[in-house]
Amino acid sequence: MAQSVRQMAEEIVAREGGYVNDPDDPGGATKYGVTIHTMRRLGIDLTGDGRVTPADVKRLSREQAVEIFLQHYFLGPRIAELPEALHATVFDMYVNAGSNAVKILQRLLNDMDERVSVDGAIGPRTIAAAARAWAKASSHMVDAYGIARRNYYFRIADGRPASRKYARTRAGGKGGWIKRAEEFISTRYHMSDAEFAKRVSAWG
Repeated sequence: MAQSVRQMAEEIVAREGGYVNDPDDPGGATKYGVTIHTMRRLGIDLTGDGRVTPADVKRLSREQAVEIFLQHYFLGPRIAELPEALHATVFDMYVNAGSNAVKILQRLLNDMDERVSVDGAIGPRTIAAAARAWAKASSHMVDAYGIARRNYYFRIADGRPASRKYARTRAGGKGGWIKRAEEFISTRYHMSDAEFAKRVSAWG
């Protein structure tokens, strides 16, 4: 039985974890994956003081986070109109990276000779192109998207040293970003420890 969208959202909330306010994270104060910037954009003032501050982020409940993701990160961006097998990985990436999740898909579609604009918005052309691409390559499109996700994280860490702690642990193993991408990739395409070490060796 296909996983329900609510189950997907609940898993994202569990994956994201509780309240954090990491100065190296551009997202700022975050709880269950919902950032303070999202709460400000949506006007979610849980303390009722007319402002959205870290105190409001701390008050966010799991159920509120799930509803935000369903409405604004799945239905709103039209992920529901993509091939069903792509829902979980694109949804998870949209929570993590916003419209960049769609740009990753659009670049992949172009690589598959389905010409679409890389604008981060799911419209009729992207929906139609994704359907055609899925019909041609249903056996590996989810893996291809997951690998593109992983490469996206690597590129961020390549260019921003402060973000490398999200891609590589202090012990030198795969960090949260890489593990998260590989949750949506078949095990045969997971990087070995040696492959990972070679990929990040330039980071010092």
